[in-house]
Amino acid sequence: MATRDIRSLDVGMLRTFDALMREGSVSRAARRLFLTQPAVSASLGRLRDTFGDPLFTRTAHGVLPTLRARQLAPQVERLLADLSQLLEPEGAFDPASSQRIFRIFGGENASHVMLPPLVNELARIGSGIRVFWETSSFLTVSERLHKGEFDIALIPRQQPPDDCESEPVYDDHYVFVARIGHPAFEHGVTLDSFCAAPHVFLGYGSSALDEQIDAILRGLDRERTTRVAMTSLAQIADLLAQSDHVAVMPYRVAHRFGHVLKIMPLPFALPTYRLLACWNKRADADAGVQWIKERLLRFGRGATSPPTWRG
Repeated sequence: MATRDIRSLDVGMLRTFDALMREGSVSRAARRLFLTQPAVSASLGRLRDTFGDPLFTRTAHGVLPTLRARQLAPQVERLLADLSQLLEPEGAFDPASSQRIFRIFGGENASHVMLPPLVNELARIGSGIRVFWETSSFLTVSERLHKGEFDIALIPRQQPPDDCESEPVYDDHYVFVARIGHPAFEHGVTLDSFCAAPHVFLGYGSSALDEQIDAILRGLDRERTTRVAMTSLAQIADLLAQSDHVAVMPYRVAHRFGHVLKIMPLPFALPTYRLLACWNKRADADAGVQWIKERLLRFGRGATSPPTWRG
C-alpha cells in the first residue's frame, strides 16, 4: 500500500473525526465543534481521501463508523490529548489568548447561576474560549467524563462519586413551594396539606429525591398525590404560579422564583442537597480545566445562601 503524505492531515480534520465518533451525526458534530455542517462534511471528505476509507456511512439516524474508523478512534483520541497538552505551557493557562472549547455538564439551575458570570468574564478579557453546556445525558456522567466528553460536570449528589474527582460547590436543603396566595398554605404547610396537594416533580421518571420523599411518607402511613412530571425548573415554577399544584425544590432554586412562589419548610426532614463539581483524574494536570473549574466553584459559591431554618 502506498505511503500517505502526513501533510494531507491537519488538527482540524482529527477534531472532526473525533466529534463524528462521539456524536454519530454530522449536525451534532458541527454543533460540538462550533462549525457549519458543510464545513464538517468538507473535512470528512478530506479525511476519506487521506485514509482511503469511507470512515463513516450515512444512516437514517446519522452516521456509523466503519471498521477502519473504529480502529483509528483510540489513536486519534490519544493524539488530540497529547496535542492539547503540548499547546498549553506546563503549569500555565492564559484564558485571554486560549481558543479552547470547554464542555460542561450541569443542570438548568447551575447554568442559571454560573454560566452568565462565566461568559461575561470571558467577554471582558476578550477570550476566544467557547463553552458547550449540556443539561442532559443518556450515559452516566462519570462515564462521559472518563471518555473526555465533558471537562467538568456539576451534579447533585449526597455522597461524592468514587469513580471521578470531585469538590463541593455548595450545600443546600429542600423546601416546599406553592404559588403566592395559595389558600391551603396561608399559614404554612402541614403533613396533611402536603399530601393532599397535587405535586409536580422534575425528570422523566421517579428520581432519588422522589423515592426518598415517598419512603418517608410510607413510614408515616401517608401518601402524596403526584400529577405532573416536567423537565424544566422554569416550567415547573410557571405551572405552580398558575395552578394549585406544589413542588419540593432546593432552596436556591426556589429563591430564584421567589417573586411567584411562597417558600416554606417541609413538614418532615430530608437529607441535604449538595452540588458537586466533578472531573476526571487526568484533568488534574490540565491547567485549562483547572482554571474553568475554579471559576465555576467561585461563581457557584457566591450564589444566594439558604436561610437558617430547616424543614
